[in-house]
Amino acid sequence: MQIDLFLSPHSPKPMYAQIVEQVVAKVMAGHWAAGQALPSIRELAAACKVSVITVKRAYLELEHAGVIVTRQGKGSFVAEQLEATRQLAAGEFQAQLQGMLEAAGKLGLSPHEVVERVEQELGAKEECEWDE
Repeated sequence: MQIDLFLSPHSPKPMYAQIVEQVVAKVMAGHWAAGQALPSIRELAAACKVSVITVKRAYLELEHAGVIVTRQGKGSFVAEQLEATRQLAAGEFQAQLQGMLEAAGKLGLSPHEVVERVEQELGAKEECEWDE
């Protein structure tokens, strides 16, 4: 498994939350398949240049969300049942949408202007693959 998580120390999100978000994105996009082994906590910590405690917290969050399962002595794996993962992603989408609408309200954008901007972004996105 290629470990290609990109963590930013300048992000307002804590490192563990960035790990959770990116792992969920990879699972939802199908880059990390159900049953696939994840890097060990130590491997991921070394690759991302973060502490073992940070990765352990991220893995615990992912486990509680049902995205991964951990088997004692064997490691962590992408969960077979991904409904919890889909619900987590849907919740993240809803939170992002709410944030976008709040920002639009602060800018004084009308609902029509918001829809136009979303359609413009979707048009630009159609030129690329959704799961890149």
